Amino acid sequence: MKRILFSLLLVILTAFSKAQSADEIIANYIAASGGTEKISAIKTVKMVGSLTVQGTEVEVTITASHGIGYRSDIVVPGIGEGFQIYTPTKGWEYLPFQGQTSVQEMTEEKLKAGLPQLDLQGQLYNYKEKGNKVELLGKEMFDGMDCYKLKVETAAGRITTLFIDSKTYYRVKSVAVSAASGQIIETIFSNFKKMEDGYTYPFSQTTANGTIEFSSIEINKPVDVNLFKI
Repeated sequence: MKRILFSLLLVILTAFSKAQSADEIIANYIAASGGTEKISAIKTVKMVGSLTVQGTEVEVTITASHGIGYRSDIVVPGIGEGFQIYTPTKGWEYLPFQGQTSVQEMTEEKLKAGLPQLDLQGQLYNYKEKGNKVELLGKEMFDGMDCYKLKVETAAGRITTLFIDSKTYYRVKSVAVSAASGQIIETIFSNFKKMEDGYTYPFSQTTANGTIEFSSIEINKPVDVNLFKI
């Protein structure tokens, strides 16, 4: 009986010794994405890709400057070109394929929902300094992957649950809840590639609108800040 109890205790202690804290998981995630030095150096990102909607291939170009602005340009064949712009204080959009006939200033609620896109280094990097809170919710299987679940609450009140693959430490899924509207936005990340400059990015992102396949991702190339102005 004593031997059985001792064996059980040993199993429990071993399990605890192998368990990782949220900070350890985040450190591994940062390393898998390129490392602390690389992530801290991200200032601009440009991503070019396409999204198939109802049989039509839509061109998408995302240009962002860390903390300054985020712009997505959308080209729909036969209909026209549109865009969305987010800055720390204002946002604008022109989406003719959604019935808009002129540039519209975003509501405060919509702008707030898009502001996390201005943080190119990610909400996990230096999360404490940013005023974010992180909680480890345990593990959950997703698409055959054993994932750590991290609940992240930003200083602005936005809550996101991140699924981190326990083998690769890539972020493979996020489920965000808007603090303003309560809207749930689920994004699945796949087709990870390590680029020549040392960064690892998912070249496929799937949302309720479909899957964007990126043909190119460029980091720290010059970006004209006038792109974020109207």
